[in-house]
Amino acid sequence: MSRWGGRLAALLVGAPLALAFPRPGWWWLALAGLVPVLLLAMTAPDGREAALRAWLGGTGFFLAVNAFLWPKVGVFMVPLAMLPALLWAPVGWLARSLLGGRARAPTPGRLAAALVLVPSAFVAGEALRSWDQLGGPWGLLGASQWNAPALLSVAALGGVWAVSLLLVAVNVAAAAAVRPRMPAATRVVGAVVAVTLPLAAVAFWSLRPAPTSAGTMKVGFVQPGVVGPVEERFQASQRLSRTLAGARPDLVVWGESSVGRDPAAHPADLARLEAVARAVGAPVLANVDAQRGAGGGIYKSSLLVGPSGVLGSYDKMRLVPFGEYVPLRPLLGWVTRFTDAATLDRHRGSHLAVLPVGDLTVGPVICFESAFPDLTRNLAAMGADLVVVQTADTTFQGSWGLDQHASLSAVRAVESGRPVLQAALSGTTAAFDARGHRLAWAPGSWRGAATVELPLSAERTPYVRTGDVVPAACGLALAVGALVAARRRLSRGSGRRTGGTPRSRPARPRSGAAPGSRTAGRPGS
Repeated sequence: MSRWGGRLAALLVGAPLALAFPRPGWWWLALAGLVPVLLLAMTAPDGREAALRAWLGGTGFFLAVNAFLWPKVGVFMVPLAMLPALLWAPVGWLARSLLGGRARAPTPGRLAAALVLVPSAFVAGEALRSWDQLGGPWGLLGASQWNAPALLSVAALGGVWAVSLLLVAVNVAAAAAVRPRMPAATRVVGAVVAVTLPLAAVAFWSLRPAPTSAGTMKVGFVQPGVVGPVEERFQASQRLSRTLAGARPDLVVWGESSVGRDPAAHPADLARLEAVARAVGAPVLANVDAQRGAGGGIYKSSLLVGPSGVLGSYDKMRLVPFGEYVPLRPLLGWVTRFTDAATLDRHRGSHLAVLPVGDLTVGPVICFESAFPDLTRNLAAMGADLVVVQTADTTFQGSWGLDQHASLSAVRAVESGRPVLQAALSGTTAAFDARGHRLAWAPGSWRGAATVELPLSAERTPYVRTGDVVPAACGLALAVGALVAARRRLSRGSGRRTGGTPRSRPARPRSGAAPGSRTAGRPGS
């Protein structure tokens, strides 16, 4: 295959992996969707070409999985896909270095190294781009398993990172098993590993004991579907909430940006929220998107209001790049003239909050924050009985984005060992128990109010207890691998220098001179 043929092929074969995510949510595709990209990298003529092909494969993936952004960002979608895809380049380089090329046969030992280092490079890249200043953790490979309970169960051990690590290892093993001109022993080991790893996840899932029960909580949610003026959202949320009075919920959750003025500065709005809480017989978790005080900046906040006033609040910490603020606005502010990027930056909150609901507690996160594993993990560690995601999703109506966002709550539930409810203003509302089983699903086209009974859990998952050890271990594995490679390179270089120096031998005498003659070889003798 020519260089440009390989590059075009990489761009094309990277895209289908997006189908493992909603929609259509073909979770099984993640077990083999990386194989074509890995094979193109392994068969590249050199390491640079392998890295380039992996980068293009990642570009194809991000263009497809984030396709719902195209109508809003237009041609800027191309650089937005190419930037995170750069983190796939080391994956391709390592795949070729360990399992490709013609210099030495890929032995089972090299496959073992690849099964550690290639997934480690992939997960390290995912962890790096999950820093919110670099765009955030959207489209993490492990999140594709939200509707595959057996494979998703691994998230309880090491978060979504552990699921990504497992999936990439399966893809590496499968690529080794099917790559042409692979030694038979390596091919067999690859096939065995590709089958064994998913079966190990199934065994863990089937043998895992049920979570310790801590009662139940009935939560009401409203989805008015209003994408217009904020006051219409407020009124629609009020009206729908009152219909839940007969259901006797413990909590009613509104969507993101359901209140457009700071209730502290507008007592009438606070009174309206208190009246809803009295009518329903439960506190209301509203969401405020408004300027705070005189010159206090715009915040997005979860506001818990009971019949007698405010019970607590939380300010959003992780903002959507370009959607809620423009990074390096003096340099990149011109983007707002061509896209729907934020014309005015929101302000960030400083800490998480756990809010009281009777004898129970709720940990709120807002919209984009549900993509970050550490937030819900920390809320569970702080004692939250339930995690609530408030979102609007008004921007991406009818797109893959709505279901992709809702699916993240299943992953966060398994990681944290807590039920998670996402309440959307006009997107997809969903609820999952602590094992990721779906308890409610209201698509973006649905309008109304309903309740869901959420079983609570007292479980502390290994991920909650230990945190993000998987990305740290991946970084350590890559560092050790680099040191070993450097040491071998130095050793080979030293061996070549030693082997290239001729041994000292006695000078051969010239013809006719006695071997021991002092004059042998002397000029003029």
